[in-house]
Amino acid sequence: MTRTRKAVGHIAFVGAGPGDPGLLTRRAHDAVVDADQVIYDRGLPDTLIEVLKAQAGEDAQFTPAEGAPGDVAKVLLSAARSGLHAVHLVAGDPFGHETVVEAVQAVARTAAHFEVVPGIGQAAGVATYAGVPLPGVRTAGDVDDVTTLDFEALAAALGRGSISLAVDAGDLAAVRDGLLAGGVDGTTPVGVTGDGTGDTQHTTTSSVDSFVAAALGFTGRVVLTLGEGVSERDKLSWWENRPLYGWKVLVPRTKEQAGVMSARLRAYGAIPCEVPTIAVEPPRTPAQMERAIKGLVDGRYAWVVFTSVNAVRAVWEKFGEHGLDARHFGGVKIACIGEATAEAVRAFGIQPELIPAGEQSSEGLLAEFSPHDEILDPVGRVLLPRADIATETLAAGLVERGWEVDDVTAYRTVRAAPPPADIRDAIKSGGFDAVLFTSSSTVRNLVGIAGKPHQRTVVAVIGPKTAETATEFGLRVDVQPPHASVPDLVEALAGYAVELREKLAAMPAKQRRGSKVQGPTALRFR
Repeated sequence: MTRTRKAVGHIAFVGAGPGDPGLLTRRAHDAVVDADQVIYDRGLPDTLIEVLKAQAGEDAQFTPAEGAPGDVAKVLLSAARSGLHAVHLVAGDPFGHETVVEAVQAVARTAAHFEVVPGIGQAAGVATYAGVPLPGVRTAGDVDDVTTLDFEALAAALGRGSISLAVDAGDLAAVRDGLLAGGVDGTTPVGVTGDGTGDTQHTTTSSVDSFVAAALGFTGRVVLTLGEGVSERDKLSWWENRPLYGWKVLVPRTKEQAGVMSARLRAYGAIPCEVPTIAVEPPRTPAQMERAIKGLVDGRYAWVVFTSVNAVRAVWEKFGEHGLDARHFGGVKIACIGEATAEAVRAFGIQPELIPAGEQSSEGLLAEFSPHDEILDPVGRVLLPRADIATETLAAGLVERGWEVDDVTAYRTVRAAPPPADIRDAIKSGGFDAVLFTSSSTVRNLVGIAGKPHQRTVVAVIGPKTAETATEFGLRVDVQPPHASVPDLVEALAGYAVELREKLAAMPAKQRRGSKVQGPTALRFR
């Protein structure tokens, strides 16, 4: 008789770090995304939980922790006994919380297999994001109960170095009173940071005597930094001093298309809001594409010119339908209008032969596309799969260079549904600090489904054609990069923000107050 061995479960207590999803260790990330059940502390940022949910398995269950440490331990043990991998996800480091230590002790008294994955403590991590170094002998602690603090010991530690404490905002007054009673000088510099490592992190600096009033309005967990390191913030505050920090930027693209742009915007401190303005649909009649795919296999074409990521996907979907793969591109050369399109081609295992080194546009591609030579190019036909609304510039230019062109509709672009009412209101009322347009169609469609961006919204466009369309719709174009690419567009917007900051900093205070320049950069000086 063969017995089926019961699956063995596993429990992990995982430190999520200070809050920024990028500060999860690789071990912590893997433990969460491979888990069957995740119990998370309610104090963790929603953005962190949403990121992990998106990356975890479809059947993974995420539930907030409830009850005492013993109750959490029982839930974890029940999951493990059922053969599941269970995770308790906590802020900072697991052993930085007495309640988590108690839960670990409860699990350790059983035969269950468990591990503890360390994380960056909130106090130390947020101090770094706030630009406050903790030199010398330092004390950094995540505090759940301020009544357990030895304030005399903290005062002694402050005399030798610096202190960083993560506490609840409601406990700030108790901490102040304890520090003063413990012998800390009331003029000692203090920084208070809210939403540490988050998109809206904000730090106020004052002294032990006044930090409670300075932090009025802060909620949730905050980090106190005390000591000489606070004075270094002017030079070292890198997170809050990024060029686009706090800017709400409208990205009129689908989430799939906006990935690279949104990531770059976040790196500069912006808060991107992705609003689809177009939807991609198959052509009304598939006959053109069917003939084009057959022609590719039969050697009908010398070149395939891709002008968008959507065109690449459309061709590969057709390849998949017919059981074809990259090998059937043998002998066909690939040209791409820009680097993003080239990356999409490379993802299918093919290296493009031509990407414009200069302007990444139809004109830029034509400038580098060789004329047809009957001796060197025995096959003189080019396949141009593209959107139904694409301009004729590229096809006409290729014909002028002696090529025969099969201009094929690979996909249709239709206007997307209007965004929610709050997004439409924000667009029209100036709720966005900037908007980034990557094509003429994004301008037309955004205005069509949501209205014109407010006059105080900074308008950034990817190239001259997009700028012309924006001007036709009555928009003031503020930013246009020298090269038409998404990275250059974001870089140009960041440079524009730095220029604004420098101009405002040079203005007398009265002029700043009267300046028409809007956005977070201006508000910092008001």
